[in-house]
Order: sequence, then structure tokens, then C-alpha cells
Amino acid sequence: MKKKLKMAVIGGGSSYTPELIEGFINRYDEMPVEQVYLVDIEEGREKLEIVGALAKRMVEKAGVPIEVILTFDRREAIKDADFVITQLRVGLLEARGRDEHIPLRYNAIGQETTGAGGFAKAMRTIPVILDICKDIEELSPDAMLLNFTNPAGIITETVLKHTNVKSIGLCNLPIGIRMQMAKLCDTDLDNVFIEMIGINHLNWTTKIVVDGIDVTKEVLSKASEAKGLTMKNIPDFGWDKEFLQALGALPCSYHRYFYMKDEMLAEQLESVKTKGTRAEVVKRVEEELFELYKDPNLAIKPPQLQERGGAYYSEAALNLVSSIYNNKGDIQTVNVQNNGIIPCLPDDVSVEVNCVIDSQGAHPIQLSTEITPQIRGLLQVVKAYEELTVQAGVTGDYDTAVQALTINPLVGSVNLAKSILDDVLAENKKYLPQFN
Repeated sequence: MKKKLKMAVIGGGSSYTPELIEGFINRYDEMPVEQVYLVDIEEGREKLEIVGALAKRMVEKAGVPIEVILTFDRREAIKDADFVITQLRVGLLEARGRDEHIPLRYNAIGQETTGAGGFAKAMRTIPVILDICKDIEELSPDAMLLNFTNPAGIITETVLKHTNVKSIGLCNLPIGIRMQMAKLCDTDLDNVFIEMIGINHLNWTTKIVVDGIDVTKEVLSKASEAKGLTMKNIPDFGWDKEFLQALGALPCSYHRYFYMKDEMLAEQLESVKTKGTRAEVVKRVEEELFELYKDPNLAIKPPQLQERGGAYYSEAALNLVSSIYNNKGDIQTVNVQNNGIIPCLPDDVSVEVNCVIDSQGAHPIQLSTEITPQIRGLLQVVKAYEELTVQAGVTGDYDTAVQALTINPLVGSVNLAKSILDDVLAENKKYLPQFN
């Protein structure tokens, strides 16, 4: 009989957790999860208790023998775990709100994972992820860390460079793109193969194959008119048709911040006046969700969770767990160490590429499409920013942080970088021990 699994979910009080629990229930036959530890911190007690109670009702209704355990003791959860899933938000949504507001003060884009906002989130998260990794190294050295915490590429790179933990970074964006391609081409998901080149939230789909036929050019032609080729948290501005054809690849949603910087900034500044930043919108959505979760008669994942913006999160996470557990050898797009797969980037950085997934983890597949100058240029600059961000987050070195922000295309000036950084450090002081 195959081993039953212990899962530790750090950030267990997240509004996304019911989707994960639904996945554990639906896939129980292929990956028998015996225990799910939902871990949170004291600040998140109320949310953990609400989500945990719903998770227990869901398991009971489904009639599967999964034990859901709520705890504030991270070490208890990690000890002997098979998988550790990190989905945490240091400083909660209040901190995300600051990440969005601070750059906007200076007429720069404020976003959760991209630009200066993503930098601030990384600075808060890096010390915490390194602490978690120390616990994994000590208490469960064979565990696989699956990181969903944003900015996922930067956090994955930190773990790869500064710990001995086995880790794969994960995002729902690649699976979302495959689903969008299936819908655009009016076919089943299983018929769609895509090749992606890039890093997390800066990824180009360079090849789209449907039923064995390369349809990349046709999809690029359709994509400029198509609606819905974005994530819930990013405005659905269409792509310029000629630009897409010349690019020769489908950019991910987050490229809009780079390729349509002026429009995106104008949209953000307008939104702040009317509905607030994305953090304020999410806060309202979450308040409604947690009111629903409190209902003692609710024992399923409510459909309103789709509005939160994390569609296919559970699908991405559990595809990965199942493929490792069952040694499937299938292909998924995840964040791993480069090791020469993208030749224009250093070997030790994290990249987001197609990998074969088996019981040993994720093995990157050689690319079949060319990395053109129009992709290489932006990719190298943003990756250099990420390398410096990891360094700044680990060392707390002010000058490295300034260098990181200055070369980020969404900041791009020394004085602006220093102004934003000074505000980030002042307003996140209690979360930034490395700078104190």
C-alpha cells in the first residue's frame, strides 16, 4: 500500500484554502492525504478558525478520511511532512495596500508582484521563508516545498540559493493560459500543448500546439481581439495586433505593466479615486467570503471564491503533488533552477519553464523555440532586478536595494528608487529585521 501523506499548509487561514481542500477531497483516490495541517500566526487566528471549520465540514460531507488540524505551531506541522505548501502574506492585506499606494505617490505602478510593490513584498517575505526553510531542513529534510507565495520567482530563487530545501515554485498563470488557449481554440485542455519561456509573471508563450498542429500564428492573430486573456487582477486591455505578430509570442497578463505602462498607470490612478487599489477590492471580496465561510450549513467551496482571482490554484498545486507522488513523468510549467535551460540567464537563477515531473521533482525540458532579442532584452533586465532583490532581501543592504529598484523598468531612476525605498523601509519596519 502506498504511503499516506502529511501536508503542511503555511498560511492556512487564506481565503484560497477551501479550493485546496476541495482538491485533496476530489483526488483522494490518487493521492491519499491523511493529515492536512493548516498553520497560521496569531494575527490570523480568526480567519484560520473560520476556514478550518469550513475545511472540516467539507471533509465530513465528502466522507473521506482526511484529518484537518489547525495550529499556530509551525514546527509541529512541518515535522515529518511530505509536502509543505507556502501561501503566506506577511503583513496581511494592509501591507499589500501599502505596496500599491507607495509607488503611486510617485506616479509609478503599484502592483503586488511586479515593480516596486513586488519588491516590498519580497523584502517582507524573504526573512520568513528562510526561517521556514530552517525548520524544514531540521524537521523534515526530505519534504518538498511548493511555494505559491508571491513574488513566486523571487521567493523560489531565494530558497534555491540560500537553503538546502527541495523546492518548486508554482503559479496558477501557466495553467490559466493553457485553459484560455483551449477556450480560444474551442478544444479540450488535454489537446493543448504550450511552450513558455521566461520567469514568473514575465513569461512568453512561444509555441501553441493543438491536436499536434502548431497554431501559434493563428492564435496571435486572434489574441489581439480576444477578451479574457488576462487574470482577474489585471485590466483586460487588448494587445496591439502588429505588435503581437512582430513579437512572435503571446505575452502573459503581467506584461501589460511593461508593454502598456502608461495605460496601466492611468488605470491605477483612476481606480484609486473610485474603487481603491486592488488590495482594497480584495479586502471587500474577502470580507464577503469569510461571512459565507462562517455559515455552519456551508460544506463546499463557494462559487464566489472565483472572484478572488486565484482560479486554478488548487489545480496547479495538486497536479504537481499528484505527479510527484505517483511518479507520473508528465509536463507542467513551474519555477525551478535554470541550469542552462535559458542560455541568456545565469545557471543559479529561477526560471518558469516546462518540466517533466516525477518522484524526484521537476526536470526542465530543453526549449524548442528561439529566444529572440525582443524577449531576451526585457527578460535579462527583469531577472537582474530579481537577482539584486534576492540579495537585498537576504542581506538588508540598502545600496543593493537601490540598485535593484533603479534597474527595474517600472521604476528606472535613482532618485525615484531611493524615495520609494525609504517609504517602504519606514512603513514596513517591523517586518524587515534584515534592514534594522
